[in-house]
Amino acid sequence: MTVSATRAAPPRGRERFLAFIRAAELRHALPNGLLDALIAVESAYQPGVVSRAGAMGLAQLMPATARALGVLDPFDARMNVDGGARFLRAMLDKFGSVTLALAAYNAGPAAVMRARGIPANSETPTYVRKVLSAWRLGSF
Repeated sequence: MTVSATRAAPPRGRERFLAFIRAAELRHALPNGLLDALIAVESAYQPGVVSRAGAMGLAQLMPATARALGVLDPFDARMNVDGGARFLRAMLDKFGSVTLALAAYNAGPAAVMRARGIPANSETPTYVRKVLSAWRLGSF
């Protein structure tokens, strides 16, 4: 995550968001802790963050993805987390692999399909490793 702009945010911290992160994981049948790890890497639990690429909120949804998911306010933490959970679930269903789902979350599903795996760009392999590490070690 690289922050280029920040909306006025309430107090940061995992504890503030954990209940609805866990609820979204359950609601969308995600592996326990995976969405939590993804959010830790994506935004470090900062709901008002905007990346250089324009991704917004806790789950760092791109504007077009947020619209497609019906996330009306990407800075509403609950809406953003639920949208991120739904997108991650869709990528898991599409690719059948946590690793490829994370790559698609980061680089887009078309990039994963073109690469027939994790795209060999400057960001995605590192991103996938960070999320998997945080998830497996619970170090998020």
